[in-house]
Amino acid sequence: MSFITRGFSGAGRERDPRLPPGQTLVADWPVLSAGPTPDVSTDDWSFSVRTETGLTTWTWDELLALGVEDVTVDIHCVTHWTKLDMDWRGVPLDAIFENIETSADYVMVHSHGGYTTNVALDDLLGGKAWIANEAEGEPLEPEHGGPARLLVPALYFWKSAKWVRGLVMMDDDEPGFWEQNGYHMHGDPWTEERYW
Repeated sequence: MSFITRGFSGAGRERDPRLPPGQTLVADWPVLSAGPTPDVSTDDWSFSVRTETGLTTWTWDELLALGVEDVTVDIHCVTHWTKLDMDWRGVPLDAIFENIETSADYVMVHSHGGYTTNVALDDLLGGKAWIANEAEGEPLEPEHGGPARLLVPALYFWKSAKWVRGLVMMDDDEPGFWEQNGYHMHGDPWTEERYW
């Protein structure tokens, strides 16, 4: 006879409806990286968007001058952890794309250190993504992607590329670093798009 029945999750405990399937809540913010942590000064940092017609580049100050927003979002890592109600500050991608013309539907995100990830443009616009420079009231630490990282809370956190330096517009959806190594091309935590 078993003391614990299958499916027992504890008396009186209900799953938080903001927690996607297969995820576990964490209080801290785990550090996961695919390589060494780049050391990038805001004096040297720049951000660019390459379209089919050319390149637009912003310095640190120019990017922040586009307007910084405060947002509170949940983040979900493909390694099964979720952190709820996390406070961020950053420049919305909507402000960055306000004067960018492109017919492309996809973006390859490029980071210092060589990391790349692909994202559909629809997942970046309409109040869905930011170039974040602060987290939880502090400047973004290098281990967490500082001075700036992409923040796309609707997708698994590997899509929120650390040490972001630019976007290259693409007509077709091509795989980035983790996608070439078996991760899903889209990465929706609510449908558990973890791997191919």
